[in-house]
Amino acid sequence: MANALEIFRALSDPTRLRILALLRSMELSVGELAQVLGQSQPRVSRHVKILVDAELAERRKEGSWVFVALGDRGAVEPMTAALDRWTAAAPDPWVAADVARLAAVRADRAASAAAWFEDHAGEWDAIRSLHVADSEIEEAMAGLIGEGHLGSLIDIGTGTGRMLELFGDRADAALGIDRSSEMLRLARAKLHGRANTELRQADLYALPMGDGAADIAILHHVLHFAQQPGAAIAEAARVLGPGGRLLIADFAPHDREELRQKAAHSRLGFADEQIAGWFGPAGLTLARTETLEGGELTVKLWLGVKKGLRPVETNRVKAA
Repeated sequence: MANALEIFRALSDPTRLRILALLRSMELSVGELAQVLGQSQPRVSRHVKILVDAELAERRKEGSWVFVALGDRGAVEPMTAALDRWTAAAPDPWVAADVARLAAVRADRAASAAAWFEDHAGEWDAIRSLHVADSEIEEAMAGLIGEGHLGSLIDIGTGTGRMLELFGDRADAALGIDRSSEMLRLARAKLHGRANTELRQADLYALPMGDGAADIAILHHVLHFAQQPGAAIAEAARVLGPGGRLLIADFAPHDREELRQKAAHSRLGFADEQIAGWFGPAGLTLARTETLEGGELTVKLWLGVKKGLRPVETNRVKAA
């Protein structure tokens, strides 16, 4: 009863009802909510806190931004279902106005992301020109992953969200993490509207996922930035369940020392023996490798499999 009272108190204010309606459309920062609602950020923050206390919303900090999303489904879904029924006959004019302003926020977000990418395009193009086309790498990765259902997917160091764009539709749930809030803004603009996809600011050494929760993890051109590649692999392996897969795409050993200074590369590529040496202690078996030559840098793919049988496979055996 106490929780029900908190929920109804939280929804007794029209501004909080508007915030809940906006969060049903997309995750928004407090600043973006203030922009749509035409209110100050401190005032919106107070409303958000009340919704969070009632478990109708949740907050997540990324750099200097605070993002707000819908909260616990058990609390949210009954209320949104009731609100839909109550407002079906007479739509709220405030909602229509908010939808129009929300479209402007989305346009601003997309324009900002495009401008950021344009500012850094020279750096990206300079590195891409050193290896085979991205399309060839992506095709090879798709071949190693194979067809069919992917279960729970985590893209570690998601950057612009390209891996989620490629493989996320085949997953029940897809999580992309990155330390860069700018990268995450770009990914959000690209991946808007994907209900199964979540983006979080997090460190590759401390993934926001429980032990054994993922079926497949991807490290796409990320490992060479890691100061401790073995620790990054071990953390990726931790979140994989038995039979889960880790796919790494990165460079073979090279001598382009300037990439350390110009592109912040901590490691100048990896040998198969290095990857296998990190896989073993992490409980992974190196199942397949692939080499993509063409250009000054050679791209390598390594597919590791977590030891043990997947529960779904066990169930299939029993059912047979």
